[in-house]
Amino acid sequence: MNHNRFWNLIFPILLLFAANEFRKAIFNFWDATPTVTIIGLGKIRGKYVRLNSGESLYSFRGIRYAQAPINELRFQAPVPVNPWNGTFNAIRDSPKCSQPVISAAEISEDCLRLNVFTKNVSSIANRPVIVFIHPGGFYQSSGRSDEFGPEYLIRRDIVLVTINYRLGILGFLSTGTKEAPGNNGLKDQILALRWVNDHIQSFGGDPNSITLMGYGAGAISVTLHMVSPMSKGLFHKAVVMSGAFTGQWDIPTNQLTLVKKQARLLNCPDHSTINMLKCLKQKNIADIGNSLKDMFEFGSGNPILLWKPVVEPDFGQERFLTENPTKLIERGDFARVPILAGLTKLELLQSAITVIQNETLRTEVNDNFSKWAPICFLYERDTLNSQYISEQLRHHFLKEPVEDHRSLLNLNQLFADGAVGFAMYRFVKLASAFTPVYYYQFNHATRYSHTYHPSDKPVGAVHYDDLLYLFVNVRKTPLFTEGDPEYVTVQRLTRFLSEFAGTGNPNSNTDRYLQNLIWSQMHIEQFNYLDINDYPTMKDHLNIDRYKIWSRLFSNIDDNGAEKFTEEDEIIL
Repeated sequence: MNHNRFWNLIFPILLLFAANEFRKAIFNFWDATPTVTIIGLGKIRGKYVRLNSGESLYSFRGIRYAQAPINELRFQAPVPVNPWNGTFNAIRDSPKCSQPVISAAEISEDCLRLNVFTKNVSSIANRPVIVFIHPGGFYQSSGRSDEFGPEYLIRRDIVLVTINYRLGILGFLSTGTKEAPGNNGLKDQILALRWVNDHIQSFGGDPNSITLMGYGAGAISVTLHMVSPMSKGLFHKAVVMSGAFTGQWDIPTNQLTLVKKQARLLNCPDHSTINMLKCLKQKNIADIGNSLKDMFEFGSGNPILLWKPVVEPDFGQERFLTENPTKLIERGDFARVPILAGLTKLELLQSAITVIQNETLRTEVNDNFSKWAPICFLYERDTLNSQYISEQLRHHFLKEPVEDHRSLLNLNQLFADGAVGFAMYRFVKLASAFTPVYYYQFNHATRYSHTYHPSDKPVGAVHYDDLLYLFVNVRKTPLFTEGDPEYVTVQRLTRFLSEFAGTGNPNSNTDRYLQNLIWSQMHIEQFNYLDINDYPTMKDHLNIDRYKIWSRLFSNIDDNGAEKFTEEDEIIL
């Protein structure tokens, strides 16, 4: 056979083989099927996974931690899962909880599941545990491994757990009555945490070293767990990324108005709570999820905090929140665990871009700011105080009419501070008076982002971008390996987290990626933080001038959690 002809025939076969091997190397599921026995529940079968790094892990996905919240259990607090006969097959991700439907197969009401990733299933391994609560505004996303893949974090000496919890009206319906007091999505998280405490040792995890970690709505959840009586003793450290409950918005006792709005969208009566709930229980999960777009009031996603946690009236139920959570943390009545907390440089930039690029929305901003601003920046509406706050925010942040991309950064500061920045500022300020806090700003822009210029270049570090270096999301980036410029960031962030999960301190004198970095605890006088970029360095007073404006406008917290301006508050124009 001609030599060239031989290679022409064999080379495509070799390429196909190599591509297949590379694919399997990323997540190559072998025939080995590890089985763990959970006392009181039954056996769980997972998969043995060979990672691209050459390491291996045990993957247990889609483990049911609660009964399916369907039929009469819809809108009810979660019920612990019953023991099962035989072996539970935990070899694939569960469907997502209710949200706008992309694929019908991805959505199910039987979604109260969790994933466990570990390198050692020995019950004496005693590795630190990280439980991750996903973001998504309490109305979208999931803990699935195709969104939050474990490969980066699992290389460290930890056990990783990711969870699903009910979203939207199914997780946060609250009428202020005994039929629906609220917070079921957060109570789902409680049940998942209790499951982890009871059973994680069977997966090589240490139940006495659990770090609760969340992003966005997940971070708000973490901060609420710190003050909830139901969460007491269930975790030992907290990682709070781009979200906290201590913002300028109120924590209501119900969201009946919002429930009625969704009921009308689904052709349910809203004049009687009993009849409304009866009708909503009959509605298809896809119809519920797809009605989300009509729940927003400005653009495609405002208010960004649509469904909120509530302070539950007492009807004899186990209550997740019993009083205003900001007051609790202000007086030190919270779980005083070590905290690692921070945000990205350009939080919520996409929201500002959406306004800039839409002529109708720009006109609304310029002509009806006092109506629009409370919706997007989450403060009281239709009052003299609200009017005053809007005038002050416009004066300090916008100054000129919003017209084009020259207005982008100023408008972004409003979105960033209104949704994340001010809440985080106040959270670390209050918490650091009682417990160690390590504060950061993620300011590292690489080739990949959740928001790009028209030129396809990242605009900077935006909301969610730091997650790209902690979890594998193949829809957003390739798997970063040693030859990639992002690799060092992956190594640093995962090591910060694993050190913190192990000791409550993100520093290390021995790790080669961290030994030249000193991340000091935050002090109120300095507001010192780690600026995470190519060369992470400690800096002081992050965005302090901006946050002082918000602090003066929202300084007085009344008993209902709302914030009021008084004549004694001096606002300088």
